[in-house]
Amino acid sequence: MKPIIKIESLSKKYKDADQYSLNDVSLEINEGQIFGLLGPNGAGKTTLISMLCGLIKPTSGHFTIDDLNYTHHSSKIKKIIGVVPQEYALYPTLTARENLHYFGSMYGLKGSYLKDKVIETLDLLGLLKFADKRIETFSGGMKRRVNLIAGILHNPKVLFLDEPTVGVDVQSKNAIIDYLKVLNQNGTTIIYTSHHLAEAEDFCTHIAILDRGRIFAQGTPSSLIASTEKAQNLEEVFISLTGKDFRDGQ
Repeated sequence: MKPIIKIESLSKKYKDADQYSLNDVSLEINEGQIFGLLGPNGAGKTTLISMLCGLIKPTSGHFTIDDLNYTHHSSKIKKIIGVVPQEYALYPTLTARENLHYFGSMYGLKGSYLKDKVIETLDLLGLLKFADKRIETFSGGMKRRVNLIAGILHNPKVLFLDEPTVGVDVQSKNAIIDYLKVLNQNGTTIIYTSHHLAEAEDFCTHIAILDRGRIFAQGTPSSLIASTEKAQNLEEVFISLTGKDFRDGQ
């Protein structure tokens, strides 16, 4: 498989910051992978994803997505990526259907295609009977599922997920992960961040572990476990590489 994302010597230092949030990161993500970006608080995960999504500019280095350079083809890149942020990107006083029609129209979807796509995805994620209920009445798991749908209505080639199952019940988590696996099988490359290491070990095909703005290790979950002395799972690999110190406020 060919790389769909190529990152070369990417760095970011925010104004007035003492240190780089991301420091000389190079990485290739192949088409069809479920690629986990894992790390403690302050590791640089959100900064990296924010740059790849075009939300912030790198201090140095460059990247391409599907052979499109962000400096010259940012509008084309935005059409082929989907973004599902950790915070709910929904209008609470609108219904689920109204929210999804709004976000779908932003991607250029319209008419019967958009209408059918909204119904199809709501149904697949167990939300069709709540389609005309206001988002403010939804549970956290329901909001998380609608949040996911809003980011994938346009069938993106690359999907960025920031903590897609945080704070949800087991049933919602399983529904989200199962749906993401189907999306991946249908050709969507997924870039995923999470603090749920057991979930990441099961879900991701490849993983990079970041800390203090640098990549410390990358590979398949099984290869990372095998190459770390006495590690039985991904959490033990993570602790071995990043240490046991608290990262609160970093």
